Amino acid sequence: MSSVKAPAGLLLGRPLDPRNNSLNLIRLILALAVLVHHSWPLTGAADEPVFAGETLGGWAVSGFFVISGYLITGSRFSHGLGDYLVHRIARIMPAFIVCLLTMVIFFAPIGYIVARGSLSGYFSTATSPLNFLISNLTLKMNHYDIAGTPLNVPYAGAWNGSLWSLYYEFLCYLVVAALGCFAIFRKSPWFLTLIFAASVVAQANIEVISRYTNGNFDVVLLLKLLPFFLGGAVLFVWKSRIGIHWAPAVASLVVSVLMVSAFPLWGGQASGVLIAYGTLWISTWLPQPRLIAKNDVSYGVYIYAFAFQQLLAVFGGYEWGLVLFSLAAAALTIPTAIASWVWVERPVMRRVRSKDHRPKAAQVEKAVAALPPVQAAAEADTVRTPS
Repeated sequence: MSSVKAPAGLLLGRPLDPRNNSLNLIRLILALAVLVHHSWPLTGAADEPVFAGETLGGWAVSGFFVISGYLITGSRFSHGLGDYLVHRIARIMPAFIVCLLTMVIFFAPIGYIVARGSLSGYFSTATSPLNFLISNLTLKMNHYDIAGTPLNVPYAGAWNGSLWSLYYEFLCYLVVAALGCFAIFRKSPWFLTLIFAASVVAQANIEVISRYTNGNFDVVLLLKLLPFFLGGAVLFVWKSRIGIHWAPAVASLVVSVLMVSAFPLWGGQASGVLIAYGTLWISTWLPQPRLIAKNDVSYGVYIYAFAFQQLLAVFGGYEWGLVLFSLAAAALTIPTAIASWVWVERPVMRRVRSKDHRPKAAQVEKAVAALPPVQAAAEADTVRTPS
């Protein structure tokens, strides 16, 4: 359990220790779960297991969103709007752009040569490599194929089907950015809790909303994912009053399963706060290797796994069976994710943080020491929350 001392006034448990949790490991597990999920369609396998109508990958993405909701809200409430947006763009965009470039420079040319015997026509065939880059630069994936590839695979015409969720995650960042502009959301946790409740109601009535948005699929996906993100956000704004304790955590996970089973359309979204609470509790006791604690490669795994799976499929890997196919894809993906972290993600974030306008750590610690116990604990946690 966390080594952080419980402040006076905390209703139960202890606050999450931002220096002693396994959230990096949990996110890596979720990214690998998405890889495993994609092995079914990318090998042409049938009968993928589902729970309440959602696949393993779908639930893994939901897990990403609840964790992001908690951490990103911490980033927003400890930064000005400008710094917050710079951090969010720096965290997601450089690695995403490098990934797009890797698609057109490495993956797609190989797939094109295997399918057509040469690169003749590669740069002009729709969707051309340049069009793929330009049309997807805003995170909204408008094209998944490159020059018509991949071809002759069970799931043709998509090199990286995982990238779709990044657009909606960034929209969630913008929602929290906007809410953070109003002092009322910082002063009282109840207002953000009401926003979360409203998002659940919206998801429960998605068919009605779709009629008024002409079935806009962006609205459908955003309202499906936003409650999970806001569930994590709600847990963050209540953290100075509600700590992490095993009993309510286990109860939260049990109630979540019951809610999802009883109400498949919106039970998961309504359980966003409960899922976030249970996940944070797991992070307090799940052992995390020191190397993973210092290096978050989950994003790299998420954005490259699908492409490597498709590359294997191009060479007939879809005939190997689900287990061998998944293991081979993971063996190729993890080193690439490490390279993305070491050469792209970490250097960019270090550069951005060096120009951060918020007070230096020593100044913050000194200021926090002068605060009342409950507020001091909340502020100390906030400034150390990964962003």
